[in-house]
Amino acid sequence: MNTIALMGAGGKMGLRITRNLKDNPDYKTLYVEISDAGKASLAEFGLSATPQDEALKQADVVILGVPDRLIGKICKDIVPKLKSGTIVMGLDPAAGFAGTLPERKDISYFISHPGHPPLFGEETDIEAQRDWFGGVKAKQPIVCSLHQGPEKDYANGEAIARVIFAPVSRAHRVTTEQMALLEPALVETLGLTCFMVIREAMEEIVRMGVPQQAAFDFLMGHIRTTIAIVFDYAGAPVSDGAKLAATKAMEQIFQPDWKKVLKIENVKQSVKDITSAI
Repeated sequence: MNTIALMGAGGKMGLRITRNLKDNPDYKTLYVEISDAGKASLAEFGLSATPQDEALKQADVVILGVPDRLIGKICKDIVPKLKSGTIVMGLDPAAGFAGTLPERKDISYFISHPGHPPLFGEETDIEAQRDWFGGVKAKQPIVCSLHQGPEKDYANGEAIARVIFAPVSRAHRVTTEQMALLEPALVETLGLTCFMVIREAMEEIVRMGVPQQAAFDFLMGHIRTTIAIVFDYAGAPVSDGAKLAATKAMEQIFQPDWKKVLKIENVKQSVKDITSAI
């Protein structure tokens, strides 16, 4: 049985993982938490925190349920204390891709990140439909990377990832660089930015006099339909009028070289900014 030390067990991400690990018979989990608020949250699950050094001595796997900006500092402290062969598991590619993980050849670094429940899922249960982030009721895909270590540790890492992000529909093996292209580049740098602009545009037409509920209802329906068309779910093409409007608007809204945000050097700078943010 693997012993897992969950760092930040009482935090926002840590609690989601704690919920999925606490009753799992395949793993012994030690919950590391230093804040009083985090300890109180663990107590609500009937759990208590284990002192960090005690947990690290026993750990076969260390899960970093802590903010990106703290990973470099925390790993600098804990990595020298780990026994040989330990798997250090990150939940985001930023630290690995930014090069902030301490160098130690006799341990493994494994990274996994949730894809979140899909827009077009097959969930019929209302609670699953409202599980916006996954890891509770709704099935979600995950991506996994063996950043460093022997091949045998990939299977062990993926098995744990399937537990902490359960229920999981599919696990995709990618490189750390490819994971960084997915997040932050694709879904945050580009996707989040576009949706923030769409939200701002909706608020602007409300300011111009369109009833707020009408604007919201109309936009939400069209987002679903438009995505279904563009990503080939609907089996129908974009109308000629809509295609013409989008083509003309593209020239006004986007810079000609907008794809530069996906260039590796810019993604690397983005993750460095994320991991060093205060």
